[in-house]
Amino acid sequence: MKIVAVTSCPSGVAHTYMSAESLELSAKKMGVTIKVETQGSSGIENKLTVKEIEEADCVIITNDVEIRESQRFKGKKVVKMSVSEIIKKSDTLIKKLQTMFE
Repeated sequence: MKIVAVTSCPSGVAHTYMSAESLELSAKKMGVTIKVETQGSSGIENKLTVKEIEEADCVIITNDVEIRESQRFKGKKVVKMSVSEIIKKSDTLIKKLQTMFE
């Protein structure tokens, strides 16, 4: 299973990166491939490629503010959660997605 994700919070600092790390740790623990793009105060980092988005089974968007370039995900299965939710529930979300896509 392959997942791509975008994280962004209002200040674009701590929670953006905390949610990215939470998703990455949960995916690794469960053997899921993930790439997380962060949209923080430094702009877009670890930007997702067109190929990565096309190959992904699912897109996770964790944002408390509008993300940039959201049109890239048109036609993909998208799951949206708040940044604070994903920090607390990333294991649960990854498990649920595994059952849906495997």
